[in-house]
Amino acid sequence: MSGFLSTVLTTDFVFAIFRITAPILFAALGAVIAQKAGVTNIGLDGIMMISALFGTLISYWTQSWIVGVLGAVIVGMLIGLMMGFFALRLRTDIILTGIAVNMLGDGGTIFLLYMFTGLRGNTSSLSSPNILIPTVNIPLLKDIPILGPIFSGHAVLTYLAFILVFVVRFMLNRTSIGLNIRAVGENSDAARSVGISVKRVQYIALILSGALAGLGGAFMSMYYSQSWNTGMVAGRGFIALAAEAMGRGQPVGAMFSSLIFGFAQALESRVSGIQGVSSFLVAAIPYLVTIVGLVLFVWSSKRKAERRRRMISTSDWE
Repeated sequence: MSGFLSTVLTTDFVFAIFRITAPILFAALGAVIAQKAGVTNIGLDGIMMISALFGTLISYWTQSWIVGVLGAVIVGMLIGLMMGFFALRLRTDIILTGIAVNMLGDGGTIFLLYMFTGLRGNTSSLSSPNILIPTVNIPLLKDIPILGPIFSGHAVLTYLAFILVFVVRFMLNRTSIGLNIRAVGENSDAARSVGISVKRVQYIALILSGALAGLGGAFMSMYYSQSWNTGMVAGRGFIALAAEAMGRGQPVGAMFSSLIFGFAQALESRVSGIQGVSSFLVAAIPYLVTIVGLVLFVWSSKRKAERRRRMISTSDWE
């Protein structure tokens, strides 16, 4: 027990929680925006995988991590636009569209990597310090005991992930596009009746969702794993959907839910190998938390659907 506590109750462990949380949080914020517009983005996992690959390749070709991150964001936006085209224009099922994107992320990226570079499975041979996302040591804060080792020294995108929580919250509650997104998600017919272009708003929501997932993908390949490799996203897109549901579709709630998943994954990596702790139990921790989160996601989705049906039936009665 003492070995477990000495491993968990450290500044390094808390630092790891924030590092692991960041890519989940990016995707969770994307899930929040899409869900608010009434278009569930199941394809977050695939978007992260594809964006991670192109972020690494573009940063290698340009020898600039900034251009690589921007490239990953643009790729994520294009995939979101493509999902909107198939789901909104061609009227394919949005869930099936997302599944197709995830399949492309799993298998298509291997082909794309080989086509562009001739490499198989990973890009570790392309990595160099100037194409990886740098870390930031915050003046004054870095010298404060306990707080410094926890909050200073993170990657640039780690700080951006938590800043975007409040940016997205402000956007959804204080801007016209955010209010339109919420209106469309709550009652598309009512939104249409007051002149809001429902499809346009949903396109924008999917594009923004793709951009945020793209940031998560860039974080994974250009900082977390230091290179792109097959299976690196490891279901974080689905975990993000669970985080969105556990957070009741709110950016701040999604942040705290993402931190819970980050804690679970950090715990799994830290306590594995400690004598007296079952390796099977430790390995199951992230998956158990994910299962609970996904159950909450299904339950939350059913509640939202039921509430939407009641609103429609009430408006029809009036």
